[in-house]
Amino acid sequence: MDRPVAMHAALALGLPLMLGGIGGAWLQLQQPLLWSFEVYGALAVAALLLGALLWGRQPGLGGARQKLWSLGWLLVGAGLLFASTGGRALWFQAGALDAHLEGRDLLLEGYVAGLPRQGELGWQFEFVVLQASLDGVAVALPQRLRLAWFAPRAGRGQNAGAGLPELRAGQRWRLTARLQRPHGLANPGGFDFELRLWEQGIHATGSVRAGPATPAPQLLGYGWHFPLQQARQWVRDRMLERVQPAATAGVLAALVVGDQGAIPQTHWETFRVTGVTHLMVVSGTHITLFAWMAMALIGLLWRLAGRRLPALLLAVPTPVAAALGGLALGFLYALFSGWGVPAQRAVLMLATLVLLQLSGRQWPWPFMWLAVMQMVVLLDPWALLSPGFWLSFVAVAILFATGQPLPTDGRSGRHYVLGLVRTQALMTLALAPLLLLWFGEFSLVGLLANLPAIPWVTLLVTPLALAGVLVWPLWLLAGWMVDALMLWLQVLQQWPWATISRPTLPLLLAVLAALGGLLLVLRWPWSLRAWGLLLIWPALAYSPARPPPGHFEWLAADIGQGTAVIVRTQNHTLVYDTGPPMGPHSDAAERVLLPLLQRHGEAPTKVLISHIDSDHASGIATLARAHPQAQWLTSFDTQPWGLSSQRCLAGQSWVWDGVPFRILHPGPDDYAARRPDNAMSCVLQVGQGAASLLLPGDIYVEEETRLALAQPDLRAGVLLAAHHGSRTSSGPVWLNTLQPQWVVIQAAHRSRYGHPHPQVLARLQERGIPWVATPLCGAAWGSSQRPDELHCQRQQRQRYWQHPDGRGALPAPP
Repeated sequence: MDRPVAMHAALALGLPLMLGGIGGAWLQLQQPLLWSFEVYGALAVAALLLGALLWGRQPGLGGARQKLWSLGWLLVGAGLLFASTGGRALWFQAGALDAHLEGRDLLLEGYVAGLPRQGELGWQFEFVVLQASLDGVAVALPQRLRLAWFAPRAGRGQNAGAGLPELRAGQRWRLTARLQRPHGLANPGGFDFELRLWEQGIHATGSVRAGPATPAPQLLGYGWHFPLQQARQWVRDRMLERVQPAATAGVLAALVVGDQGAIPQTHWETFRVTGVTHLMVVSGTHITLFAWMAMALIGLLWRLAGRRLPALLLAVPTPVAAALGGLALGFLYALFSGWGVPAQRAVLMLATLVLLQLSGRQWPWPFMWLAVMQMVVLLDPWALLSPGFWLSFVAVAILFATGQPLPTDGRSGRHYVLGLVRTQALMTLALAPLLLLWFGEFSLVGLLANLPAIPWVTLLVTPLALAGVLVWPLWLLAGWMVDALMLWLQVLQQWPWATISRPTLPLLLAVLAALGGLLLVLRWPWSLRAWGLLLIWPALAYSPARPPPGHFEWLAADIGQGTAVIVRTQNHTLVYDTGPPMGPHSDAAERVLLPLLQRHGEAPTKVLISHIDSDHASGIATLARAHPQAQWLTSFDTQPWGLSSQRCLAGQSWVWDGVPFRILHPGPDDYAARRPDNAMSCVLQVGQGAASLLLPGDIYVEEETRLALAQPDLRAGVLLAAHHGSRTSSGPVWLNTLQPQWVVIQAAHRSRYGHPHPQVLARLQERGIPWVATPLCGAAWGSSQRPDELHCQRQQRQRYWQHPDGRGALPAPP
């Protein structure tokens, strides 16, 4: 068979096989529950038999038989990848932590793995288990855990990790830990923590226990079981010691060893606004750019060397040397930066691309693009659900479609610098719809920031930082370059229109807009490329639907141990409480509330903070900075936050778009009596009667009873359980009076306070009142148009890698 015929046969078979494989893997990821090994095995056998029947029977070009033959190979690819992905998921799921071991004090012995990260509250690290026991009896555990070791409470707020020993990769410890299966927050459009740990092969998380009744952790030794991780930690520590300020050292540590936690939050904000975050994270895009530039540099050096030693070029042509050398350097960089899942995908993508380009055949770029994607999906099918996967592959598609994916043809360095500028401009345009889809935000100054930042970071800062491992004064030079770049980025950050924020796009509009962006950057006549504007326009004009006049929608966010509720009418939005702190430098407003508001293009008209407790008020400063125009209602003085607020008082009311809002508590007498903070919670009723929403904060049974006796006709369609389901609230008189159709309980997973309390759940059960708790439900939402319906995020998007407690937990209304 001659080469053109062989290539045609490979394309005819490969394209449907790869399309089917990618589609089959994606389809399997939509499964709420896994099937059995037998079912997946039977599907794989059926796909192989179909492939055997089709092999060697390719019909001629065109016609119905050709279409059926291609459809057959599409089904073969889909069946094989669907079955293999499901089988791998079953195998991984079999190693999950046993339910009866959750929340128990287990004695573990094993090694510190990965790169331990030190924060203000203590250490976070991966732990490889050698042996484990419960009450002296050996138990089987997942091999790889993610643990937190918190400093003693008295030491918090002092130096990072005060009162704790220094953890280093390779240390062998005997310690007591309390474990749980991975459980993250579940909010619309939110980050899937459980999927991330699934991809990383981590079956359980937990915390190290220390106290009078618990044996103290014991260091058993220090070995060389994780030499690469030890080297990474040594480099990071030396870098943090010798480079000042610490924020600059953190950027270098992120670029060299992949320690993103070393970068302060203020710098991340600058990177986000200016669109250069991808340069500060060792991700697939970063490694690809590093390898791309390494190939260009190696190609240049190889040609210069070939002028003195022509035999060198005859032995290894420049394209081969550039491609293999750049691939090798990219692999080493990915390895030393932590070998995370995005880095693995990037190296596999580059390897596939290099092999295809060096095969000596001029493959069509869509075939090469699909081949690279297929290899990555084979390695990690769950990557299909990652925004980084699609951003990387759209970027690769642009490289293909606009000329040259890899710099291996011997052109000049100047050509590649100019090509890099042009390519970045095209990527900025083409990736904008996808950035709006996943993040609801796009940097308008991103092109101005990236044009100097990409060569600055890729060609200067990163190589100098890497070379500083051998000659540490080079870190100082790299640090000065980071500081200079930060000055430029901070200037751009201050521009009034630095970013554009839009509501999160529906998938169809986002796909159309992405195709429009790609069409605009192709090397086609402008008469064809202009059609891309038509595809992009619906995404720019999109506005989410809002409730009709006289109705409202509500969402109780999944924010752990705290309260945060969003209420929307036709033209207004109210935020009730801002949730708890989440780490030393973050809170629920930043991580959950602002993204939820962004998702719908909302700007709150009014913010009501029920009382001053941290699990209700920690996000005040964050929300005030993001939405300074909002009006504030509170039961306490907000001057410490520099805010002007109105005191909430029983009898206050207003109407938005035909929807009444009414404050029920506290009254003047409560303020005069200086009652406890919980008892002073602002109680808000939204709507009227059986279609209303009642938000009571943390009031006690005493306040509930007084309100119920004073207003015996008070009713609620949906009731937020007071005080997160504590037994001190949700009393019998309150429930008998309100007669809610649903009760929503906002609490933490495995709450250390025991919320919701069994006594509260028993009261609800006695009265036939259905309830949901955010640890099981995720975010809960509903509408006054259908007050008997309540929706849970974990049921709306149920997947097999999620914590099993959230499956099927939604009760039916009575």
